[in-house]
Amino acid sequence: MPVRGIALITTALVVSPALAQDARMDALERQLAEQQARIRQLETMVTVQAGVLKQVSTSQPVAAPVVVAASPPPVAVASGAPAPDRNWGIPGLDVSGDLRVRQEYNFSDMDARDRSRSVLRARLRASYAVTPQLTAGVQIATGDPDDPNSADVTLGNFVDDLSVSLDQAWLRYSAGGLTAYAGKFPQIFQRTDMVWDSDVAPQGIGGTYALAPGGGGTTLDARAMYFVIDEAPTARDSDMLGGQIVAAAPVSSALRLTLAGSYYHYRLGSVAGADAGDFRGNLIAGGRYVSDFHLVEGMGTLAWAGPSPRWPVAFTADYVRNLGAAVPSDSGFNLELAAGRTAQPGDWRIAYNYSEVGVDAVFAAFSHDNIDLSTNYRLHGLGIGYVPVKNVALDLALYHYQPLDPLYAGANLPADWLDRVRLNFMVSF
Repeated sequence: MPVRGIALITTALVVSPALAQDARMDALERQLAEQQARIRQLETMVTVQAGVLKQVSTSQPVAAPVVVAASPPPVAVASGAPAPDRNWGIPGLDVSGDLRVRQEYNFSDMDARDRSRSVLRARLRASYAVTPQLTAGVQIATGDPDDPNSADVTLGNFVDDLSVSLDQAWLRYSAGGLTAYAGKFPQIFQRTDMVWDSDVAPQGIGGTYALAPGGGGTTLDARAMYFVIDEAPTARDSDMLGGQIVAAAPVSSALRLTLAGSYYHYRLGSVAGADAGDFRGNLIAGGRYVSDFHLVEGMGTLAWAGPSPRWPVAFTADYVRNLGAAVPSDSGFNLELAAGRTAQPGDWRIAYNYSEVGVDAVFAAFSHDNIDLSTNYRLHGLGIGYVPVKNVALDLALYHYQPLDPLYAGANLPADWLDRVRLNFMVSF
């Protein structure tokens, strides 16, 4: 209550008769009670907000910066607009999304017709902090629900409505250095598109744990996942057990080195839930994979602060080998050099990458779908990204590629170089 109001009530109590004084005392007590109730309500809101802020600050483990390299295309170039502010006024609720419109052109020297198409992708996600440690999240997205590595929709089909499905639904528990997921959740491994497409959302359980982070910016963490791929009523289920160790340390005041070592052990007992898109790229015989997939991967990024904050420079190398391959074409690598960022209006980023990937070097069902060849390819990729205004991103991606081993070229002419050009316009909120 304002001081002037209290002073007026006090004066009235002194000069008024006893009955009037009692009435005003009752009124004053009611006003004080209302103030105390409002104070308790504000204290409760502050407590809830503090819990939410603590949950957000611990929702990710203390770990090395994510290695974002392009294999193909340059992932960070096509990653979209900078993250917008999302203050929805409901404690614990976070809602975000993005809409991308793409025009794509495909050219071939010899064995295929030129083609252009318009592509649309829309995603909407939300998370709610049930407690400071427990968060629930969902994401809906356009695209074919039977395609795990793309949410894109090609415009056509006489203006048929777009397909939309529940892409993710998960629970996340955070405590100290531990972050654990259950359900169908965002990817937790550091990655390039050579092994994991950015649209693949694992299902099962997974977690990360910070292992004794040291001083001076040095970090170490462990990541693990049990990935349910195909559950079968009679045959053995298909699944994947994977683990990753990530270490990062400053080399100097302007240089930082990040290293990641991974092992992914696939057990493909059932393929009943697979379709043509899931068998893409790998060798198949009798409706089953020819090779087993026991992938060993090593990844490293050397990042330099650059000549200015807007122009950091990073070189990333990624190597993978399939220890379970039944053919010699069992390994792949990707190299990328990138300069710039896409964080603020006016930012530019330029990246070039070169890749060679054997036919059974990776599990193609979950690798990239940015070009027609998911395995057995040789690729040159160039990406240019620009942020014109807040929450908007423009980028141009160029791919020049051909089959790596003529033995597994399939319908493609081994010597034919193919080209793909993508123009992307993306808005985030």
